Amino acid sequence: MGATPGVEITGPMHDRFDQILTDDALALIADLHRRFEGRRQELLAARARRQREIAAGADLDFLPETRHIREDPSWRVAPPAPGITDRRVEITGPTDRKMTVNALNSGAKVWLADFEDANTPLWENMIGGQLNLRDALDRTIDFTTPEGKTYALKDDSELATVVVRPRGWHLDEKHILVDGQRTSGAVVDFALYLFHCAQRQLDKGKGPYYYLPKMESHLEARLWNDIFVAAQERLGIPRGTIRATVLIETIPAAFEMEEILYELREHSAGLNAGRWDYLFSIIKVHRTRGRRFLLPERNAVTMTAPFMRAYTELLVSTCHRRGAFAIGGMAAFIPSRRDPEVNERALAKVRDDKARESGDGFDGSWVAHPDLVPVCREVFDGVLGDRPNQLDRQRDDVAVKAGDLLAVDSAEGGVTEAGLRGNINVALQYLAAWLGGNGAVAIHNLMEDAATAEISRSQIWQWLHNGVTLDDGPQVTRDLVTRLIDEELAAIREQSGAAFDAGLYERAMELFTEVALADDYVEFLTLPAYERMP
Repeated sequence: MGATPGVEITGPMHDRFDQILTDDALALIADLHRRFEGRRQELLAARARRQREIAAGADLDFLPETRHIREDPSWRVAPPAPGITDRRVEITGPTDRKMTVNALNSGAKVWLADFEDANTPLWENMIGGQLNLRDALDRTIDFTTPEGKTYALKDDSELATVVVRPRGWHLDEKHILVDGQRTSGAVVDFALYLFHCAQRQLDKGKGPYYYLPKMESHLEARLWNDIFVAAQERLGIPRGTIRATVLIETIPAAFEMEEILYELREHSAGLNAGRWDYLFSIIKVHRTRGRRFLLPERNAVTMTAPFMRAYTELLVSTCHRRGAFAIGGMAAFIPSRRDPEVNERALAKVRDDKARESGDGFDGSWVAHPDLVPVCREVFDGVLGDRPNQLDRQRDDVAVKAGDLLAVDSAEGGVTEAGLRGNINVALQYLAAWLGGNGAVAIHNLMEDAATAEISRSQIWQWLHNGVTLDDGPQVTRDLVTRLIDEELAAIREQSGAAFDAGLYERAMELFTEVALADDYVEFLTLPAYERMP
């Protein structure tokens, strides 16, 4: 591989990595970095300023300076793009080789090919995932396991449409330096997929499509739109070819849904209700604001809580008013092929969840497992029939005020020792898997990703710093949490038996203790976690 001026690769060049890290692909990354990295850093600083204002007592509200955008009835987003007109079932998962084949074959309309929360940003995962996507589009990804199981793609007409989720703005890529500076993980993931797969997708009658995570403002959406324009111009792709669905998974973004659609309107494919990260964001943003913003334990907070209903109904009405898709949240339940009772409960919960979403007007929803695709499809088929979506359902009955989104204390439930233990147990198991290279983990019959550990550690931090007393026990203190960490780790060790990796769990415990018990709250646990991996 020849040298790209100013670009340094610090990660190892494994087999075929040179097919992804080509000079021209790296030149695109370098160009985008030099043009937009300053703005990324400014926007991250703006996040920190707003956090300080909220900590000082300011409440989030709809922006007065963008009222004209919200009140202008004339504008619409771009019309639906080929391959994502019907999105009634979307499956999510990382871009390893097995998942790539299974997700594309799953019967879902869309596969969210994840470089973010369902993935661990190991160098091998990030570049290997790009190879897998390219191989899938070239139909060269078929393989047989050492045990003799064969994985092969179905006919192109039966495959899900690929929609790639790059990393969030806050994450760097430490293995690609431009002019001695770390690059943005988001830009790297976006640019490598666009460079290698945009034309391949266009040749199949589709296009380069993205899911954009962790956004907190319409100015961050504007940055994405400017990057889209610049990249399309550089590669000679018609402006508007790229389409992006934004995850509304932060509480600040919930107050700027229309503005986010407006900024991306020529590239917009809609919004998604990223419910688990949304709960994490509510806790994170209001962590020092006292009992008004204290959530019950994680499993007690459902989508029927008034503040969560306000969030999802606002999302549907906002999207459909502007001609954009509204996509429902993750059904994390995992069916069991061995335990009929567990399987029946999981399917019933997924069915109820998707019935609520389809009834509210969502155009489709997410599942985490191929076995859940038929359930989600059946529910949405029952509402949609032969129609591809519900864009014609305007939801003019919805009127959400700022106070409705902030009514966190409307959630019913308490904080118990079992809930505290559950947070610790799941976070330790997830972080051990994450540090070991796996970002999508089945724990207690739920498919967990990074949002799981974020909610768990953030709730503990909030309970600890707000003097919360357990409904059935003592006050949450550092000593109590430390003791329960030891006890839950011992329980995991006993349950795991010979499969228990003491080294990984030691690292997971150190990381969890740091992000759950430190005096200074870490904005994202993936930041210190990333520094712990090669």
